[in-house]
Amino acid sequence: MILNHLWGIYTHPREEWKDIDEKHESYIYALSHIAIIALIPAVVCYYASAHLGWSIGVGDKIRLTEQTAMLFSVGMYFGLVAGVVALAIMMHELAKSFDAEPTYTQALELAAYTATPLFMVGFAGLYPALWFVMMVGLAGLSYSVYLLYSGVPIMLHIPEEKGFIYSSSVVTCGLVLLVILMTGSVIIWGMLGGPVFTS
Repeated sequence: MILNHLWGIYTHPREEWKDIDEKHESYIYALSHIAIIALIPAVVCYYASAHLGWSIGVGDKIRLTEQTAMLFSVGMYFGLVAGVVALAIMMHELAKSFDAEPTYTQALELAAYTATPLFMVGFAGLYPALWFVMMVGLAGLSYSVYLLYSGVPIMLHIPEEKGFIYSSSVVTCGLVLLVILMTGSVIIWGMLGGPVFTS
């Protein structure tokens, strides 16, 4: 069943990584997990932007038109899926420098389950106050980094002493990828005319 490891990565991550490593579902399974989980931030972002409005500080809430919010959410969805797939490709290629030969499916599983807490942060958008989303986002990011560090030795069979350096390299690559995605989003957003706000 898709998402059957979701509970385990929160309650007992090391044991769940071992279970994922033993089963190694297909590439399509891992891709399906990403496709479903990425819906959470995209759908909540649409609802919060078009219907609830964002509170940036004092003052009125900021709302987008439904069409603008939909465009933004669809772009966000495909950006998130593409970002996880790109991270998996980087993980796969980087592993060769650490004398590991994981399959692309192993790298995709590691990327998919590591990104899951970040995607679950999307639920915080139901209370669209910037300070709240940032705090929940920091907690999600911290747990994602923990999952990466705990999962690398198990999923990619890299010794723990090398796994720390590998994981740190992946975090760095992930941050660079995030900057690229954000820059691309701003450029595309600008080419489309920018956001349209409503009262």
